[in-house]
Parts: sequence; structure tokens; C-alpha cells
Amino acid sequence: MHPGQEPFEISALLDRYLIGLDDQELDDAWAQELFTKDARVEFPMSRHEGLNGLADYHRDALGAFAATQHLGSPAVVEFGEAGERAVLRANLVSTHVHHSGAAAEPLFQVGTLATGEARLTADGWRLATLSFRVLWSRGTPPRPQESP
Repeated sequence: MHPGQEPFEISALLDRYLIGLDDQELDDAWAQELFTKDARVEFPMSRHEGLNGLADYHRDALGAFAATQHLGSPAVVEFGEAGERAVLRANLVSTHVHHSGAAAEPLFQVGTLATGEARLTADGWRLATLSFRVLWSRGTPPRPQESP
């Protein structure tokens, strides 16, 4: 293992990401501490590329819910040979609480496979990609947002 190759540093990025979603304290500083400038985040229904606007993208998506709770498994982390890249994989169970009257059921739950790549930057490890693949769901998903 090369210097700076601590699996907990990589898995902590995912943990801090999920806690940030649930705390809804999503600002540019949150994004800068977790992601590279050219980061790509992909969900089944949308994606965002680049650090600019990444916090807004997440705030807009979470606005469909009154609250969320994301529970993640420990991340499996594998480092590249050069020691400047790592891939991660984790399982997530996400519970989304609908706003009152938004759906017949109060909760929308999703089981998800999260995968990503982290890079070692001058500021430390940052997520370069993060994608989510839904494996199962229960309840009513949020209504699509209307275009202006």
C-alpha cells in the first residue's frame, strides 16, 4: 500500500456525503470537501457533471421530500497500482419521507448499489464519480418536477 492509501479515507467520503444529504447542509463548501472539480454524480433519473452547481443539484432533488435517511454498508475500496485512484462499492438503503399529501404512503424506500472512483488531489482524496443503481424500491417515488 502506497502512502495516503487508507481505505477509511475513501469510505469516509461516502459516509460524509450521505450524512450531508440527511442533514441538508448542502453548500459549495460541502461539495468542495467531497468532490473533484470535474466530478460526475449519476442517479437513475438524472446526472450532474462538475463541481459548479453540484450542491444546488442535490438540494433541488432533496426538495421533493420532507426528510431522508441514508444507511450505507461499509464501502469496499480497491486502490489502483499508482496509488492515486481508488474505486469503491457500497450498498445503501434510503428512506425518503414524502411531504404531507404528496403520496398515498408516507415513505418511499430504495435499495441501491453505490459505486464510485476517488482520486488523490492536492487537497486529499476526493470523489471523481459516484453513481447509484436501484436494486429495489417500495412506495411511491416523487412526482417529476414540472419544467418552467
